[in-house]
This record gives sequence, structure tokens and C-alpha cells, in this order.
Amino acid sequence: MQPFHYHVFICDQKKPEGVPCCPARGSAATIEALRKEIGARRLLDEVQITTCGSLGACERGPNLVVYPEGVWYSGVRPEDVPELVESHFVQGRPLDRLMNHDEPALRTEIQSNRARFMAAQRARDAAGVLPDDLNQTLRAYMESRALLTALELDVFTAVGGGATAAEVAAKISTHARATEMLLNALVSIGMLTKQQGVFHTTPVTSRFFAEGSKDNARPGLIHIANIWHRWSNLTECVRAGTAVGHEEMADRGDDWTEPFIAAMHHNASERAPLVVKAVGTAANERMLDVGGGSAAYSIAFAQSNEKLHATVLDLPTVLPIALRHINAAGLTGRIETRPGDLRRDPLGKGFTLILFSAICHMLSPEENQDLLRRCFESLEPSGRVVIQDFILEPDKTAPKQAALFALNMLVGTPAGSTYSYEEYTVWLREAGFPEVREIRLPGPSSLIIGVK
Repeated sequence: MQPFHYHVFICDQKKPEGVPCCPARGSAATIEALRKEIGARRLLDEVQITTCGSLGACERGPNLVVYPEGVWYSGVRPEDVPELVESHFVQGRPLDRLMNHDEPALRTEIQSNRARFMAAQRARDAAGVLPDDLNQTLRAYMESRALLTALELDVFTAVGGGATAAEVAAKISTHARATEMLLNALVSIGMLTKQQGVFHTTPVTSRFFAEGSKDNARPGLIHIANIWHRWSNLTECVRAGTAVGHEEMADRGDDWTEPFIAAMHHNASERAPLVVKAVGTAANERMLDVGGGSAAYSIAFAQSNEKLHATVLDLPTVLPIALRHINAAGLTGRIETRPGDLRRDPLGKGFTLILFSAICHMLSPEENQDLLRRCFESLEPSGRVVIQDFILEPDKTAPKQAALFALNMLVGTPAGSTYSYEEYTVWLREAGFPEVREIRLPGPSSLIIGVK
């Protein structure tokens, strides 16, 4: 079977620093250039590109193999890609100057590299050296923390179209020596580039991290920097069984609330169309958006059904942010806001749809049971409660993001966690909902729907 005319396998296997490999020789840039060139020439239906593990000719990378001919290329740089595509994929003539012609020599080289690698692995194992992937996991916080600090300081905006370390330090009011160390580290992890002492943003960081870009995600990402500090207390939280030094949302200042709601709005704006499509718009006339944050979901449901009226219930510190988004969407007359604490205040009556998005994980099992009982009383007959959240498998070890998010709730809430479908089903049925079903969505969270 050959669904594509050409199938390209290109090595992208990272190895420890100092060990020859294609990524160390720039395979990422070659892969990106190849994908762009194939797309630009409208060859996506003809040429399939697959990244793969080591091809064995590590000292001569970046390496790639093209089938069905089985042509092995080495030392393919981004600037070689247009010529390679034109020659091999358009004209059907392998590019001779990059080909490996000596098959016996290539085989010997691959076998030799494999033997050295296996010998090194045996020696490391005998010496009790930590495996590279385990060591990388243990140290992963270093790269994350460097990037979060750059976001907190707004480094990528300061770098702009190019700046020296001294110029960046002057813009963001930091120490010049320390700033240069941070910038160099950001280059090492691919977040910046550096030429002759001048730092530049990459296409990705200028798009998502710099002020003025329409896709600037920095305001919401500051929330990750905020919760990083809570994660540093994880050991103490595990000992105590609850968050250490917890503050209620209402007691947190704007420096926490604004980034938190910005992060939630970014996620909600992306997922809202999926949720609306899965839930459907029929019979949605009065919606209660509990803990609705920026009102992104209320806005999406209102835009999908001109008869729907929604109420966003949230804390007084959050509602001004929701009102900004509601006014910007031109839905002031159809979406109202109501201050309240979802854990204790009345929800109201006569709703046909109640949404809990990213709410239940903040609460204890007992609080969720109480909330769902009050929800049942607030719904009209045939009304639905829709829960969007991380849903754990029965043994609670997967999906990985949901299992890790349980720790996020441990460090950030008195008794929150992530829960399984089985737990939600028990709570909903005890609250009075006879029909419960799950709808899987792409991404980290899913829906659970209870019908009154």
C-alpha cells in the first residue's frame, strides 16, 4: 500500500548534549522548511513527512530517507530544501549532491554508531547513572521557570525587533548582567535567537508573547507564573493534606484575578464552540453560567441562539471583567451578571440550562454534592446541567493532565481535586438526575450532562 507518492522519514531524535545528533545539527529548522516548502508547492497530498528516531548517520545530520526509492540524504540544511523538493518531488530526480552513494560505508557507519551507543548505555547502566529522560524530567522546571520569568518581566516585548542585553535591561528595569544570563538561557531553549550580541524573538515568541500581537497570550500566561509559586509548596501541601497559605478568590488582588480570568477566557474562547455544538442550542432559553468568569461560554451560547438569556453568577471582583466582554460582544441586554458565592448563595429558579465549566475541580466531593442538589432545584423539568471539567479514568491515574491537575488543586484550594465519571454519576443521581451521560471532547476536558 502506498497512499502517498513519496514518504519522507527525517530524524528528530534528541540526544544528550555533546552527543552527535540531528537536532544538534539543526534538524528542527530543516523539518520546518520542508513542511513549508511542501505546503507552498501544494504537494501535501503527494508527500508525507514523518519525523523519526535516529537513522544512524548522526555526525552527518540532518538526515532523511525518501521512499519508495529509499534515497538517503545527509547534511540537509533549510537552504537546501527548495532545491531538494524541486528536484526529487517535482521532477522525480533525486538530488545527487546530498545523497549517500556508498551503501556499504553507510551501513558500516550506522552499525558502528549503534555499537557505540549500546556500549555507552551499558556502561551508564552499570555505573548507576540516571536515565536521560528521568534526569530531564527532574530538571524540567529550569526551562519553565526561565520562560515564566521572561513573561513576568515582558522580555519578549522589550526585545522587539532586536536588542542587546543592556537595552533590554534598561527597558524592563533589571540588572544588566542578570538580564544577559536570562536572555542567553532563552536562546538555549529556543525562545530567542542571538546574532553578534543582539537578541531577537522567534516567530513563535513574537506571535504569542509580545505586546501588540493579535495572538498575544501573555496576560493569561501570567497566571501560570502565579501558580508556580504555589507548586513550590507541594511538599508541605502533601504533608498537610490541603493548600498551605490558601487565600479565597475574593481576597486576592487584581494582580491574581486579572491574569486568572484572562487565562480562563483564552481557554474558554477556544473551547466554547465545541461545547455549544456538543450541548446543542435547542430548548436553551434561560441559562445560568455558574462561576462564569469572563462570560465566554454565555456569550457563545447567546450568539448561537437569539432567544437565549443568560445569567453569569460570580464573585464581585470578577464581574467587572465579565461585563467588559459582554459589552464588547454587544450582548448587554441578553446576558446579565449577578454577584454571589456558588458554594452558599441561592442559584435561582426557572433555568433550562446550568453550566459548570472548570468549577467542580475547585470543590470537595461534599461541596459538589450540595451544589448539584441546589442545581437540580433550580432547573425546569427536562432542564440540563452541563459539567465541563477534567474527567479521570476509574483508577485516577489517567489522563495525565487530569491527574496532575489534581495536584494543582491540592496546592491551590482547601479540598479541591479532579474526579472520575463514576463519581460525577453518583453525585448527579443522588441529586435527582435520572439521566447522566458523558460527551468526550478533543483536548483535556470533557462534558458530563445530567437531565432533570
